[in-house]
Amino acid sequence: MTVEAAVAYLHALPRFADQGAAAFKPGLERMRALLAAMGDPHASFPSVHVAGTNGKGSTASLLSAIGTAAGLRIGLHTSPHLVRLNERLRLDGVPAPDDWLADAVGRFRAAMDDLAPSFFEATTALSFLYFAEREVDAAVVEVGLGGRLDATNVLQPRLAIITHIGLDHTDLLGDTLAQIAREKAGIIEPEVPVLTAVTAGEALDVVRAVAADRNAPLHVLQEDVAQHACVVEPGRLVLDATTPHRRYEQLEVGLTGEHQATNALLAVRAAELVWPEERLTEAVVRTGLRDVRQRAGLRGRLEVVQEAPLIVADVAHNPDGIAAALAFLREAMPPAGTLHVMIGLMRDKDVCSIGRLLAAAGAQVHVVALDSPRGVPPSELRALLTSEGAAVQRVDADDPVQAFKQAAGPVDALLVTGSHQIVGRVLRTLDAPAGG
Repeated sequence: MTVEAAVAYLHALPRFADQGAAAFKPGLERMRALLAAMGDPHASFPSVHVAGTNGKGSTASLLSAIGTAAGLRIGLHTSPHLVRLNERLRLDGVPAPDDWLADAVGRFRAAMDDLAPSFFEATTALSFLYFAEREVDAAVVEVGLGGRLDATNVLQPRLAIITHIGLDHTDLLGDTLAQIAREKAGIIEPEVPVLTAVTAGEALDVVRAVAADRNAPLHVLQEDVAQHACVVEPGRLVLDATTPHRRYEQLEVGLTGEHQATNALLAVRAAELVWPEERLTEAVVRTGLRDVRQRAGLRGRLEVVQEAPLIVADVAHNPDGIAAALAFLREAMPPAGTLHVMIGLMRDKDVCSIGRLLAAAGAQVHVVALDSPRGVPPSELRALLTSEGAAVQRVDADDPVQAFKQAAGPVDALLVTGSHQIVGRVLRTLDAPAGG
């Protein structure tokens, strides 16, 4: 089997990106059966399990980068991918090779045919198989959706992390913070420590209650770690903080945006709880956080892809995430500049709240289509955003990024956001060799 055939086979499985709730297969029976056919690879390595509405991908990547800086072989499973499917399964930040992926799908195609997993179940199982066959020291695994019924919840982790809880996927997880918190808290295992940055009262109450019921030691970030200062700059941020292990000054993080401070400190505290203490020197922590993009292969988190005029790509797709991205752009661009936003959204997103945020930011909005039946058609998205006061451009160019680069002044800025698909599309274009 070629890698093209393997990827096509996987993409033909039910995908949440295309079918939404129809592709969401709650329950773990298929996942356990598929893993059993593979020899239960998930049981062969220690893991850290990361859930949350926002921040889980960044936190998982930061923790992974600290682990690789410590000299550990770290598997990292995240979703969705931006450019290539292989990005979902990484070893020390490097995506799985094409030949491994093609061989693995070929070996277990019969089992997949028989068990009919979803796309997410199949790719998660392949991640676990890859980590087992590469004999990782540990794996950091990001939850796909929710937690309790997510395919990743077959793990028996060393630590569970719950980053943040907000209103997203309300059609599947519940329409209150408490309901969503209960789904996220489903990754908490009996007597396994849990670390959380949740601050919302009702959500934190649920996490505390679930942890107490399962006799799981609970670490609340705001109680364990004191942040003393945070300076946000394009491409990075600098922190002063004190953890139970040491005080850090001028701790540089290779991600930007004030919201990433919480994710970075979650990763530091998690590393203190799970990585070997003798390896976790201050230099290791500094290196991992500073070099997270290279060591974990993380992209699309307020990624500055061009300066003067500024172009930033961010995978935010709900109001909390987009608010954080807009806040960063307000600080990063000169007051005289005009903010442009290139956006496309899925139907299950809170389009009206996002429209109000774009209106308040004074952004010039360029709507683009998503290659998915779940995407809001551009004409409909224009109307919805306009109804909330957003300044939506009436006629969009075929390539809004290129049009922006040609027309913008040096103090203007473009934010590409709303979907992993849009960010991936732009990164592929910008990464392509000139004339290629």
